[in-house]
Amino acid sequence: MAHTNDHPGEQAAADPIKLIAVRETPLSVDEVFRAVGDDAAGGVVLFVGTVRNHDGGADVDGLGYSCHPAAEAEMRRIAEKVVADHPVRALAAVHRVGDLRVGDLAVVVAVACPHRAEAFDASRRLIDDIKHEVPIWKHQKFSDGTEEWVGAC
Repeated sequence: MAHTNDHPGEQAAADPIKLIAVRETPLSVDEVFRAVGDDAAGGVVLFVGTVRNHDGGADVDGLGYSCHPAAEAEMRRIAEKVVADHPVRALAAVHRVGDLRVGDLAVVVAVACPHRAEAFDASRRLIDDIKHEVPIWKHQKFSDGTEEWVGAC
């Protein structure tokens, strides 16, 4: 059967932004995955950013995220740009703030599209733009006692 774009499921959903949040509480991969459930989506891409134990050759003990009050609104603006450029059926993004330990979830995003390639493209754009544009700052604490502030995400 030939692939056509005339089925309603091949188009972006009318209101695809299902969940946008900045939270001080632990994040849930299940919550984000459930938020993007859509019967017309043939591809769901889920990205989970975790706190790693190193950065720039130094051991990381933990870190803290802080954000500007407009951070959540900026995440929504980015999500709106993604859904304007891709056939998104459903989208969700949550970012953690506060003190985190190695292994904790820092950010979880998911995008559901009719096909996998579209879902990969949209999710990459979503996480990359969140990382570069949302006013969230990372304060890393290294094992040697030094500290470092890093720009958005």
